[in-house]
Amino acid sequence: MTRPVRGDRGQTLPIYIWLTGILLFAAFAFFAFAQAASARNGAQSAADAAALAAAQDSRDELMAGLTGAVGTDDHWLDWLNGDKFQGAGASAAADRLAAENDSTVQGGAQPAFVNGFPGYRVAIETRYTVGDSIIPGTENRHATAQATAVIQPRCTFATDADPKKLMQLDCGGRIVDIDPEHFNSDDLPDASVLFSVHLAE
Repeated sequence: MTRPVRGDRGQTLPIYIWLTGILLFAAFAFFAFAQAASARNGAQSAADAAALAAAQDSRDELMAGLTGAVGTDDHWLDWLNGDKFQGAGASAAADRLAAENDSTVQGGAQPAFVNGFPGYRVAIETRYTVGDSIIPGTENRHATAQATAVIQPRCTFATDADPKKLMQLDCGGRIVDIDPEHFNSDDLPDASVLFSVHLAE
């Protein structure tokens, strides 16, 4: 009599092990890429926050300068152009927001102009690493990112306006009246009405 044909079980087991190994490797690789993507997203969020903080700090400086100039400086309208700030606290503001996002600013907040608007470019590096993965070196690799935020003036006024008399500003559709002869700091609206701070595209 002939011997019975051997079953397929012995042949399929190595294939099953091989396929399982491939699936496990693919899963670990996907996890590694997800780790890297998460680190990059965290870095970009930190860079965005730091750049906005730098620009907002200079917007506050503009508001302080404008408040002090109205009624005492005939060129107080120049402050509304958004370019008279010195940026003394911009880097410190960027550092604070980066630290809150577990990151470090590289080289401070750098002045930048985008589409004619002043602002800051900030580069950051995360304090945390991508983490251990099947990709060599990720356990020591830090994510980096950069962002730019600008300060955009929102107010317009008549070209023949007299800065010594009652002034009407159109700030994005909101009318703001300023009388230099009877000025009070409360006459100024919130900084966001006069200047928009946003990330550059």
